[in-house]
Amino acid sequence: MAQQYYLEFEKPLAELERKIQELLDFSTDTVDLKTEVAKLEKKADKMREEIFSGLTRWQTAQVARHINRPFTMDYINLIFTEFVELHGDRNFGDDHAIVGGLARLDGEPVMVIGHQKGRDTKEKVYRNFGMPNPEGYRKALRLMEMAERFKLPLVTFVDTPGAFPGIGAEERGQAEAIARNLREMSRLTVPIIVVVTGEGGSGGALGIAVGDRVLMLEHSIYAVISPEGCAAILWSDGTKGEQAAEALKLTARDIKELDVIDEIIKEPPGGAHRDHKTVAENLHVALSRSLQELKKIPAEQLVEERYQKFRKMSRFVE
Repeated sequence: MAQQYYLEFEKPLAELERKIQELLDFSTDTVDLKTEVAKLEKKADKMREEIFSGLTRWQTAQVARHINRPFTMDYINLIFTEFVELHGDRNFGDDHAIVGGLARLDGEPVMVIGHQKGRDTKEKVYRNFGMPNPEGYRKALRLMEMAERFKLPLVTFVDTPGAFPGIGAEERGQAEAIARNLREMSRLTVPIIVVVTGEGGSGGALGIAVGDRVLMLEHSIYAVISPEGCAAILWSDGTKGEQAAEALKLTARDIKELDVIDEIIKEPPGGAHRDHKTVAENLHVALSRSLQELKKIPAEQLVEERYQKFRKMSRFVE
């Protein structure tokens, strides 16, 4: 696990955990500080619960972007077995912002695709900060078509600020690549399970997010635009991201109330970035259950229900 990084609103908790660590370091066979440590740990647990049960939408966005939060490859390693990564779109190149390949979920062959971010500077640049180019979406499409051909269920992990907006990406057909994925995913006859694990940003997220079951981690976000991007457009001031986040209603609870997602996956106390193993176990249970449910549905009915599911994702106010 990487060194713990604390967000601004976690500073009181950071100070308490620092004191606990100091006592543990000072404790010896002759100096027993277990009682004091236990008291502080109980206090830290209570503080952690209070902080994370009352997060604002802007704070939730910060947690969703946490540098220590598990990424797609972390979930693949913790949940799946026999993963074999497949590269390239057979047209332009291999986009490292999207990873995918064959794996087994509880022994059953599946196709896994997801956005991949980086933690240090070198890896962030290599992964293009989790923002795919058109070749990334075309690689994803190639793997989806392979899943369809071999009747493999599809599991996708969404975690991106959005599709890369560079000139080269536009020249190579960014919008077309995403639009085509939306169309083709809607037609696949295999079960599709989508998991929003961190940031679900605009069309960059939707390019791999048309599914029969859409799950969302408790402290992840899902919106048509980032809070900063929204603020820059509405008020010409990207620093008003906190205000924009409230207006966007981008948390898992908000999205569930709008019936855009099917289930919220519980995160461990303090967020997924503190305990990769526990959040992966919670997600594993949900994935296994969803897959077993979807396997019972005939292919034609599966496609029709998926179509109706997305048709209903609207609220009209007259």
